[in-house]
Amino acid sequence: MTRRGLVRRPARRLTAGGSEALEETVAEEVAVALVYNGISHAVMMATPCDLEDFARGFSLTERIVERPSEIYDIEVEPVGRGIEVRLEIAAQRMAGLQERRRSLAGRTGCGLCGVDSLDAALRSVPAVSNPLPVARSSIERAMAGLPELQKINRTNGATHAAGWASADGTLVAVREDVGRHNALDKLAGALARSGDAEPGGFVVVTSRCSYEMVQKAAAIGASAIAAVSAPTSFAIETAEQAGIALVAFVRDGRLTVYARAERIIA
Repeated sequence: MTRRGLVRRPARRLTAGGSEALEETVAEEVAVALVYNGISHAVMMATPCDLEDFARGFSLTERIVERPSEIYDIEVEPVGRGIEVRLEIAAQRMAGLQERRRSLAGRTGCGLCGVDSLDAALRSVPAVSNPLPVARSSIERAMAGLPELQKINRTNGATHAAGWASADGTLVAVREDVGRHNALDKLAGALARSGDAEPGGFVVVTSRCSYEMVQKAAAIGASAIAAVSAPTSFAIETAEQAGIALVAFVRDGRLTVYARAERIIA
């Protein structure tokens, strides 16, 4: 492995003139089990870097815990062909988790695998407290700065990124993963650990914007979420409900605002 999250694999390039043996650098993808107080709760396919951030962020955005202080310990342990991330959480939160326990057998980027009811899948999203206006120039600056900080994707072109930008568009933290939801959970965990999610900040992502992405951005307290690709209808409804701006197709000097357009200023 050349870097955490990257592996070397043999390949063969075929052209009209013949073939060529190669050794390619590709994104690593492994099964990651999230184990709470000794009980396995979720298995997701993920890139095996920043897994403590992933576990912390998943726990917060999925409302398994209400605050970072309710996570007492996180250990990352290779087990067989996968990795277990073992968390110790407050007894009260564990009791709540057991009440609504589900099985998540994750595929790449699968955000709702194993949810056992429509109510669980379509849960309401609390409104963000005091979201602030976001300048168009800040969104464009943050999105333009993402590629340079995508160290894994720059090598293999296979990972998504989620970044937190301050009000002026400065990228404070960026996380990568083969799954777009995982990247955003890793970002949420990193911000919970560092305390860098200041008011007026926003999320930028290198993917389409679905309901789960808006829900996770709202859980972080983002004033907006900006995506390089398209939103879904339910993502737009959720952003309106959460009171955050949803911006998509941020590219080539243009962007489209689908929710809370009044929050995006010149």
